[in-house]
Amino acid sequence: MTGITGTGRPDASTEGTAYGVIAELLDRWRRAFDNRRPAGLVSLFTEDALFQGISPRLLVGPAEIFGYYDDVAEGTRATVEVLRANPPSDGIVGGFADVTFTARTGETFPIRLSVVAQRFEGTWLIRQYHAAAR
Repeated sequence: MTGITGTGRPDASTEGTAYGVIAELLDRWRRAFDNRRPAGLVSLFTEDALFQGISPRLLVGPAEIFGYYDDVAEGTRATVEVLRANPPSDGIVGGFADVTFTARTGETFPIRLSVVAQRFEGTWLIRQYHAAAR
């Protein structure tokens, strides 16, 4: 089990491909998050990525994103459910997921995540990341 589930069954069209891209990318994100690897998380983002986490501050680039993830309490884990994805243009996919963060204490923090990913030399990276309460 990858930790990623969907609410609908994507078809064989480009929407299905976009769904697969978002699911695979967010599964890599979840594994790095759960294993508390800020550098691994940063490697999933473009150098100029725009990042809006659950704090009010907009972050840009690897150093700020690293600092954000490095501040997450140890033992926090995430579950991810990809909701929708679509390819607005060649080499770009966008999608939404529900993410539930669970602290070591058992307290949960549900958010809605929006991501835009771009393909660079065969590798998909997150260009924009936005988290909002749900």
